[in-house]
Amino acid sequence: MSTVLNSLNTALHSALAEDERVYLLGEDIMDPYGGAFKVSQGLSSVYGKRVITTPISEAGIVGVAAGMAMRGLRPVVEIMFGDFLALAADQIVNHLSKFRWMYNDQVRVPLVIRTPMGGRRGYGPTHSQTLEKLVLGIPGLRVLAPCALSVVGQLDAGGLLQHAILNDDDPVMFVENKLLYLSHIQTQETSQDFTIDALGAAPSQIIETLTSSYAPTYKLSIRGASPAALTIAAYGYMSELARQAALKLAYEREIFVEVLVPTQLSPYDMAPVLDSVRRTRNLLVVEEGTLTLGWGAEVAACAAEALGSQLRKVRRLAALEIPVPAAGSLEAVMLPGVDDIVQIAAEMV
Repeated sequence: MSTVLNSLNTALHSALAEDERVYLLGEDIMDPYGGAFKVSQGLSSVYGKRVITTPISEAGIVGVAAGMAMRGLRPVVEIMFGDFLALAADQIVNHLSKFRWMYNDQVRVPLVIRTPMGGRRGYGPTHSQTLEKLVLGIPGLRVLAPCALSVVGQLDAGGLLQHAILNDDDPVMFVENKLLYLSHIQTQETSQDFTIDALGAAPSQIIETLTSSYAPTYKLSIRGASPAALTIAAYGYMSELARQAALKLAYEREIFVEVLVPTQLSPYDMAPVLDSVRRTRNLLVVEEGTLTLGWGAEVAACAAEALGSQLRKVRRLAALEIPVPAAGSLEAVMLPGVDDIVQIAAEMV
C-alpha cells in the first residue's frame, strides 16, 4: 500500500519525465539528501540540470520560478518548511497571483509551490505552524491540500500534484502536512470500516478555470451504519484524526458521522458540505491552524448563511491561540486531537 510520501515522489518523477518544461527548485533537494522530508529524493540523479538547488532565499526562489513560468516553463518550488512562506509573501500576494489579471490574460503563471505544514514533530514555534490561512482567499491563487484517500477515477495525493504541475496554468499552493507523509493511502477496496466516495467532477470533465476544481472532496461513511447525525469537515492530517474519531464515536457511543475531506481549500466549493449538513443538520469543522479567522470559520459562516434554520448546531475545533510549543507534552495540548473531536461531537449530538 503506497504512502502519501511515495505518491508525491512518484508524481514528481512522472511530471519531470513527461514534460521537459518542468523544473524543480529548492533548498537541499539534491541527492543523496533529497529534501528535508525526502519528497524530492532521487530526482536530481535522474533529471540533472532540471533539479536546481538554491540559496536560502525563499523570496528569490519564488521570484525566479515566477519568471520561469511566465517564459513558458512549468517550475515546481519546494519551500522546506511552510513557516518560511512569509519570506516569499510579496512574490505570492502582490505578483505571481496577479500577473494574469494585470496583463489582461496575455501571460499565465503555471507555478506550483509545495511546502510541508504542521506540528506534532517537536520542531518548535517557527517550524511547526499551520499557516494556510495566510494564503486562503487570495484572488488568482489555488490552494490544494492532499489527503490519504483515493477513489478510482479521481486524483490521489500524487495525482493531484502531477495534475497541478502539468495542467494548471495558474499558480498553485500545495500544502502537505508533515505527519501525512507516512500515512498509507486508503481506498474503497482497502478500507474495512468506511465507504469512500469522491464528490466533484473527474479531472477529465473539468474546463480549467481558477474557480473550477479538479480536486475532489472525499466523503467517508461508516459501513452499514445508521444515518449520520453529524458532519465533520477536515482536511490534511486532521482528516486522519477525524476518521479515527468517527470510529470511536461509532463503536463507543453509537454516534454516526459523515467525514468530508476537501482537497481544494481556496477557492472553496461549499456544495459537498451543504449537501451533507442538509442531511445531518449539525456541522463540526476541524483544522490544525489556530481557531480564529481561518478556514473553519469561513466554512461555518457559509453554512450558517446558506442553511439558516436547517443548521441546528455548528462548532469549530482548532489549535489554541498560542505559538506552537517545543515541548512535546505542551504541543499535544495545544493541537486538536482525536479525543477533542470525540468530546465536541458527543456534546453536539
